[in-house]
Amino acid sequence: MARILIVDDEASIRRTLREILEYEKYKVDDASTGIEALKLLNEQEYEVILCDIKMPEMDGIELLQEIKQLCDTPVIMISGHGTIETAVDAIKKGAYDYISKPPDLNRLLITIKNALDKSKLLTETKALRKVVSKQNEMVGESAPMNDIRTMISKVAPTGARVLITGENGTGKELVAKQLHELSNRSFAPFIEVNCAAIPSELIESQLFGHEKGSFTSAIKQRKGDFELAHGGTLFLDEIGDMGLSAQAKVLRALQENKITRVGGEKEIPVDVRILAATNKNLREEIEKGNFREDLYHRISVILIEVPPLRSRKEDIPMLVAHFIGQICQNMGKAIPEITAEAMHELQQYRWTGNIRELHNATERLVILAGNRIDKEDVVRFARPLHD
Repeated sequence: MARILIVDDEASIRRTLREILEYEKYKVDDASTGIEALKLLNEQEYEVILCDIKMPEMDGIELLQEIKQLCDTPVIMISGHGTIETAVDAIKKGAYDYISKPPDLNRLLITIKNALDKSKLLTETKALRKVVSKQNEMVGESAPMNDIRTMISKVAPTGARVLITGENGTGKELVAKQLHELSNRSFAPFIEVNCAAIPSELIESQLFGHEKGSFTSAIKQRKGDFELAHGGTLFLDEIGDMGLSAQAKVLRALQENKITRVGGEKEIPVDVRILAATNKNLREEIEKGNFREDLYHRISVILIEVPPLRSRKEDIPMLVAHFIGQICQNMGKAIPEITAEAMHELQQYRWTGNIRELHNATERLVILAGNRIDKEDVVRFARPLHD
């Protein structure tokens, strides 16, 4: 059952609220001052907090601000001296709701139930974020990987634009997601656009949206990815494959922090952090006339090069173990044993498809090799065609 903290300097109010909530089968603690409440919050987690506004030493608004720095627990403010201005001020400063004294019992219980639903949702969201973060984990302890982690830790909080380069399958997308997760925008959207997968005639609509009737199939208005990523991160994967017309519009959006939908005239303010990735040498593409030099300088404030797997073969055992764990969990299979000879064999290959190719080879081994993976299994099922 949920645990609730009551903070009120009046003993009679604390007693009455405790009796009501315990009758409803909640676990209840109470505190007579803000200082006492903060001590309890450091010792115990609560799903909901009921807090009076007028209290000695530390009033309820001050306590609310302290609580918001400690945790995400919903706080319901209760006061017999409140006004509309007080209620608005409490909500602005993070209170879940505001109830006047003496509280209406039905409204109080409904508000607590709704706050508990929010608390549960926050807990589930945190758990899901941990799962997603685990899936996006960068595996490996080689010197190149540690250098990239150090770079990410320095760059992520700054908001600087980053260009991520490297061969296909090296994990450029993981670097982008780590930059987002460690940034101040981590709770805002992360929108990914594969510039190579979208036809050139549709890329502008994808990025900037369109107005109804702007072209034949535009049967309704559509927001583009710049708008959808507002407040968060827009990851332009394979930006080297973007056409020159779209490049010009992206450049304008980065210069002015505004976009215009296809077929529209209204300028729409956008606040996005741009991360870009490519497997091409953009300087060579600039010389060929395929990529704008001014856009290159806009997106490459920071350059991060992700090394190919052949440059960090010492990471292969960790990667294989990581992939086997993920694959077996998804398939509901027991984790097979892999011999030292099998692992050594995997480390001898060139893996031109990099981590993506290694993952596919590991999945074949899990499916086809049985409960024990040895060298012969690797040669038979995982050997790349080019080796």
